[in-house]
Amino acid sequence: MSETPSWMEKVEQIANQAAIQEGCLLYDIEFVGAGKGRVLRLFIDREEEGAISIDDCSNVSKALNVFLEQNEDLIPGAAYALEVSSPGLERHLTKPWHFKKAVGKKVYLKTTKALESVGVQDKKWKAAKTVEEFISSADDEGVGFDVDNVKFKIPYEMIDRAKVLFEMTKGQKK
Repeated sequence: MSETPSWMEKVEQIANQAAIQEGCLLYDIEFVGAGKGRVLRLFIDREEEGAISIDDCSNVSKALNVFLEQNEDLIPGAAYALEVSSPGLERHLTKPWHFKKAVGKKVYLKTTKALESVGVQDKKWKAAKTVEEFISSADDEGVGFDVDNVKFKIPYEMIDRAKVLFEMTKGQKK
């Protein structure tokens, strides 16, 4: 993983302030592209359950623009576009609080090592490097699963990538 430039850390602090000011949480931030295709993307969420609205995105975008205009030289280089949105149904999980908020939801998780490295001895899971199951617990150290009476906990530093899986329930319209 590449190191985050110091200016991006400052942008993240400012984006976090803008989100909080508008009653939202900064879920994630990314800066992608090159030249005229550069994009600063903010993903916002709510602490309580409930959808992020277009108004929330607009309000956070406006608040962030005010902060960025006061710090014009903060983002080096040419012009860029600003996008603010919800992290979506199949949101990526990268921080401990993301996993805590996803307890009870089905996730896809890929690890850097086989699960036997965290003490899993069940032959179905021992060699596995991916998990597609419901999260049973999450704390500051890792994420827990309880599958067919096999309990295991995966430390965050062993997680390569993870995301929530959207599942349609019976009776739900497509």
